[in-house]
Amino acid sequence: MEIVSIERKTFEELVAKFDRFASRMDAICHRHGEKKMNEWMDNQDVCRILNISTRTLQTLRDNGTLGYSQINHKIYYHPEDVQRIMSAVEGKRKKKSAMAVSSDSHTE
Repeated sequence: MEIVSIERKTFEELVAKFDRFASRMDAICHRHGEKKMNEWMDNQDVCRILNISTRTLQTLRDNGTLGYSQINHKIYYHPEDVQRIMSAVEGKRKKKSAMAVSSDSHTE
C-alpha cells in the first residue's frame, strides 16, 4: 500500500470543495429527486398491481418488456411503463384462462 501525504492547506481545500459539491447535490436531490422518486414504483408495487410473481417480473425485465432503473440494489419502475404493459399481462392471463377452459372441455 502506498501512502500519499499532502499539505494541510491542500487537504482543507479538497474537503471544502467536496462539501460544496455535496451541498449542491443535496439541493438538486431535494428540488428534483423527492418528487420524482415518489412517482417510481418498486418490485412489490408492480407485482401487486399486475398480480404477477417476482419471477414473472424478472422475465419482463429480462426480455425488455418492462423498462426499469436500478439504484444500488433496488429496482424501480415508471408507473407509465407499468400501465403500458398492464393490458399485455391481462391479455396473456385471459389467453391462458381460455386455453385451460378449452382443455377442460376436451377432457370431459
